[in-house]
Amino acid sequence: MIRVEQLSKHFADVTAVDKLDLQVGEGEVLGFLGPNGAGKSTTMKMLTGFLSPCSGKVSICGHDIEKQRLEAQKIIGYLPEGAPSYGDMTVKQFLDFIAAIRGFRGVDKTRKVAEAVEKVSLQGVLGRSVETLSKGFKRRVGLAQAILHDPKVLILDEPTDGLDPNQKQHVRELIQNLSRDKIVIISTHILEEVTAVCTRAVIIADGKLCSDGSPEQLLAQSRYHNAVNFHLAEPCDSLALLGGIDGVAEVEISECGRRIVVLAQRGQFIYPQVDDFIRQRALVIDSISVERGRLDEVFQRITRLQEQKQEAVR
Repeated sequence: MIRVEQLSKHFADVTAVDKLDLQVGEGEVLGFLGPNGAGKSTTMKMLTGFLSPCSGKVSICGHDIEKQRLEAQKIIGYLPEGAPSYGDMTVKQFLDFIAAIRGFRGVDKTRKVAEAVEKVSLQGVLGRSVETLSKGFKRRVGLAQAILHDPKVLILDEPTDGLDPNQKQHVRELIQNLSRDKIVIISTHILEEVTAVCTRAVIIADGKLCSDGSPEQLLAQSRYHNAVNFHLAEPCDSLALLGGIDGVAEVEISECGRRIVVLAQRGQFIYPQVDDFIRQRALVIDSISVERGRLDEVFQRITRLQEQKQEAVR
């Protein structure tokens, strides 16, 4: 387990991380969310021992990151922001080097490098120097070095940054497969990443923990949770009557009266009532669906509330 207790970091008069408490267990994929400058990367650098906290404690599988740094770092795979590497090395040379400093030799080293290369599909660029690679391939090289030693803990800062949609899906599947017996923490600003791979998500703003729960719990906080979304073939004059349906909170109409979003009151499931409304009036629709919620709306509301609290304190 990773245990974070009252973790804080200050830079001059700026508080980057403020008394953060967090626990993450084996098998969890934790999405670490927050606006730019929220303290995500600073927190990850402290978790991996690359940055010392001003106060607080981090324990990685029982190892204090300050007192037992090397022991902790041996079981961590880390993909930092920017994926720094040695640009003049070929991809093969770089991964051989990483394997060697991780303590692998001979056949074991060859096997570990080959496994990492296969997992992130780097076979076609092994002979190219790292500096000549595209941003997406550099990211994949960074991911390969992070997983090469089969670490118990994976800490990934924007793992799909610069990847095309196919590559993103490949990395997401890889993370899901790796997470079965590991702890995985993913810092990301791509909200779809959370619902795609994470079992849990935390949101921080101004260095403070603002929300902690499963993706479904976050989506349930959205005003669009359980909203019924349908598209009419032709506009209808009786749509205002939707607002009188039991359990309906609000009705949004757009696209010249053809796109309808019927918002539910909290805790209500209104699809049967809306479906009855459509059938009774013989409305012709092109599509209909029930929304899980909108993570971007929840994210904006939570982070803006924290920003307002901080402004009030200042």
